Amino acid sequence: MGLEAECTLRWQGRAARGKALLETTELIFRGDVRLKIPRDRVTAVESDGGELTVSFGGETATLVLGAAAEKWARALATVKSRLDKLGVGPRLSIAVVGVDDASFREELSARAGAFDDAPGKARDLIFFGVHAPADLARIPALVRALAPSGALWVIRPKGRGEVKEADVRAAARDGGLVDVKVASFSATHTADKYVIPAAARAKRPPR
Repeated sequence: MGLEAECTLRWQGRAARGKALLETTELIFRGDVRLKIPRDRVTAVESDGGELTVSFGGETATLVLGAAAEKWARALATVKSRLDKLGVGPRLSIAVVGVDDASFREELSARAGAFDDAPGKARDLIFFGVHAPADLARIPALVRALAPSGALWVIRPKGRGEVKEADVRAAARDGGLVDVKVASFSATHTADKYVIPAAARAKRPPR
């Protein structure tokens, strides 16, 4: 069962009264202003003086909840953010190739600092946006750019798009990778995690 409260929302320089709902997958505000925040896009939560401040996609929104603010903060904090699910931490060598999601880039920069738009060498994480089947031909080059224990996240459209899950998996396996995890990247895209098999890592040059 989610949480529900009448409260005031402050967001984008506006203030509005309405109803806030904390559901399994999203935080919703309904009133003169409407806002929907997917919980996997939340990057930070803070409760102070009865106010709940939520950071997401480079924005912040504040709900004036009174005594309930701390309870809502705890409930929100129990869900991993998008970057948590993708294993992003500080001091990692990261490349983002073909991913056009501006909010993801902002979140990544805030947490991990600088990242590159080219594969480079010995990357801990490579995020690769696939838009058409022809893009899959780039996977072998991306594999060569991975650190032995690194991961290639393939970001593909959800549902029955032009890029099929089976084709992505086949291309990754042809490149010597194995799939280990699937995560929701956004409302429209899925992220598939591929890594170098443990037996093959020792054969790769050290970082």
